Amino acid sequence: MLNLFDELILPNGTRIKNRFLKSAMSEIMANRQNQPTELHNKLYQAWAEGGSGIVVTGNVMVDRNALGEPGNVVIEDERDLDRLKQWAAAGGKNNTQLWMQINHPGRQSPRSLSKEPVAPSAIRLSNYSKQLFSKPRALTSEEIKELVERFIKTAQIAKKAGFKGVQIHGAHGYLVSQFLSAHANQRKDEYGGSLENRMRFLVEIYIGMRKRLGPDFPISIKMNATDFNDGGFSEAESLQVAEKLAKLGIDLIEISGGNYENPKMFKETEKGTEEIFFINYSEKLKAIVDIPVVVTGGFRSLKSMEEALQQNKTSMIGLARPLALVPDLPNQIFKGELTQIDTPRLTTGSKFLDGKVGSLVGISYYEQQMLRIAKGLEVKQHRNAWLPLFHTMRSHGLNGLLPRR
Repeated sequence: MLNLFDELILPNGTRIKNRFLKSAMSEIMANRQNQPTELHNKLYQAWAEGGSGIVVTGNVMVDRNALGEPGNVVIEDERDLDRLKQWAAAGGKNNTQLWMQINHPGRQSPRSLSKEPVAPSAIRLSNYSKQLFSKPRALTSEEIKELVERFIKTAQIAKKAGFKGVQIHGAHGYLVSQFLSAHANQRKDEYGGSLENRMRFLVEIYIGMRKRLGPDFPISIKMNATDFNDGGFSEAESLQVAEKLAKLGIDLIEISGGNYENPKMFKETEKGTEEIFFINYSEKLKAIVDIPVVVTGGFRSLKSMEEALQQNKTSMIGLARPLALVPDLPNQIFKGELTQIDTPRLTTGSKFLDGKVGSLVGISYYEQQMLRIAKGLEVKQHRNAWLPLFHTMRSHGLNGLLPRR
């Protein structure tokens, strides 16, 4: 019977000390040059010392001209190698596997950060005004090849800096996810049309990374179970992509879902309740692949974590927001000091406003908590939605109010 503190051995032989995976959360702590800072070092050291087996960074962008949000770290070359080495060393303490999540926003780059974003096809995001997101320009075939190379190069630099693995961000409506979706990708060349063509961008990134990083370096993917768009990336297609990657030798698949148009990944649970997102999909996936599959989202009790592992519904317990409130949550569970964690449902006091800014407030709240951890301060739990909104605007101005994950 599996235990939360049992070791996990990846297909390439890498040993993970327990079954806790700290999933990516965007920290927006980079300086104006998009470099990692001492805040990253302190935050990730806290998570490493807190007991998680794998800790995945917030999305690191591959192009300085394509940011998903202010405060993203960008790696295009080795100019920040010393800073990256410090980050890797801090987040790798306590026998922790620190993995870098690598990303490109595609059309989900706000207008204030990218006047002409690029995407598989020139299809604008729905549900958002033209003032927030510009219509993207379709990538040329040559530019796609260049972007594949950017992903690979960033992964190489991550390995050189001392990160123990990488994760391709193929979820939440960012560029890799856009290529996979027939809704966002309406190309007529070898990168569009059939699912085999739409997954070509992702497959080329993975194969290129594997060739240069070697067979023993963990490569994982975060991918959508579905994007919840009519005519978009379906669950059946997601299973086919996952099966293809497993056959190619990917080491771990983390499951999520949604995008900016249908932000299922932002959903909050009511206090005292649990809804483990995508657990049914994970069961289907585990039935057809023989590699670790991780479900992230919704775990709030020791009971649900143990049941999901013991019933073989997930290989690890993916946690994000709970670890922004209790960074040493795995240690506390090991000591028997914690069996339940509730994430607060924030409110402005107005149902109308909550409906308009609810997901943004939640993200800002957890960014605020991560900053407190990085500064060595206690987490400050509350339900006042105005505090994180003011914090975000003070840190990033009006840009901080743009949609993000």
